Amino acid sequence: MTKLSVNINKIATLRNARGGNNPDVIKAAIDTQNFGADGITVHPRPDERHIRYNDVRNIKKIITTELNIEGNCTEQKFIDLVLETKPTQVTLVPDALEQITSNHGWNTIEHKDYLKTIIRLFQEAGIRVSIFVDPIIEMVEAAALTGTNRIELYTEKYAIIYAQGNKQKAIEPYIAAAEKAKELGLGINAGHDLDLQNLQYFKQYIPWVDEVSIGHALICDAIYLGLENTIQLYKRQLI
Repeated sequence: MTKLSVNINKIATLRNARGGNNPDVIKAAIDTQNFGADGITVHPRPDERHIRYNDVRNIKKIITTELNIEGNCTEQKFIDLVLETKPTQVTLVPDALEQITSNHGWNTIEHKDYLKTIIRLFQEAGIRVSIFVDPIIEMVEAAALTGTNRIELYTEKYAIIYAQGNKQKAIEPYIAAAEKAKELGLGINAGHDLDLQNLQYFKQYIPWVDEVSIGHALICDAIYLGLENTIQLYKRQLI
């Protein structure tokens, strides 16, 4: 079964825009769990423009489902947070400091030795590790050499080409990358711009994907459809 991990960063963005604690991010995490999400994803950034570091600490204390912390592992503050909170999974993303959102995967060939070291650090703390990669066979092969448990396929290009109407062209590199990952014994996650229009097609062609992490589109849909209903709609795409 493919798990749905809901990224709640955008709820924190809304709270931070006005100050105070409305909406309550901690309550949102509990409700998201209770509404059927298989996991909660958070992506704290150095400027704390959405999820704050203390949010992560507080969420870890109260949820019973999986916690996935995404972020740039070249930041010591991020490393310290992950080792302190010990989430189920850490997803390593090569973000620049002022990047609006994630927009590429790791060059696992160039950064293989660094990734091996940081992955081992987290694994020794009992944390499953996933690394963000583009759907490129060579990057998947090099990812396997780092010792990571999983890769997360960066799906923005899939979403763009799918929306242009060329579904087969959109999915082909992801099938190839996922098949290579499976061959190498890597678990597979996927995320970025997956939504109610393109998610089912992705799952249809890569049914062995372990987890999808979805935030922006899901929270946008929830404005119109309600959070509980939206989570269930997304989960139906993964059956």
